[in-house]
Amino acid sequence: MAQQHIIYDFEPKENITDWQIVNDGVMGGLSQSSMRLSDAGNAIFSGQISLKNNGGFASVRHETIIRDVQDFTYVNLRVKGTPSIYQFRIKKSGEEEAHSYVHEFKVTSEWNTVQLKLSSFSPRYRGRNLNLPDFNADVIREVAFLIGNKKEEEFHLEVDKIYLTK
Repeated sequence: MAQQHIIYDFEPKENITDWQIVNDGVMGGLSQSSMRLSDAGNAIFSGQISLKNNGGFASVRHETIIRDVQDFTYVNLRVKGTPSIYQFRIKKSGEEEAHSYVHEFKVTSEWNTVQLKLSSFSPRYRGRNLNLPDFNADVIREVAFLIGNKKEEEFHLEVDKIYLTK
């Protein structure tokens, strides 16, 4: 079996208060979102994206310390939900790093394991691509999900597990 490192494996009695919602309200927007656990123990990140007041995104993030990241090649997300494009975001320095490294992925209404190559995460800040190298670090200090497709939409993302593999 391939070597793996669990970033987060949601369980029925998990305390998910260490996941923080950050919506476009930080810029005056009106999007709403929440995160809760399903009866099956999966995280459900859901809400409504609004473009009013220059809004347009919702996100949820989790601070962590994952070392020896260069021993792995992929981030794997076991997900299902409202078919749409979402982003998985990582930071190598936590809050002191303004930009995130971003990889978009598609979600379907059926369970799938989405595999994202770590070296393909590109740097972005406030929706803009940056002229910096793609992700290449040995530590991850934050992981996040974001939806912001420049349209008003309801969304529902169910997450079973997040993990690294070779």
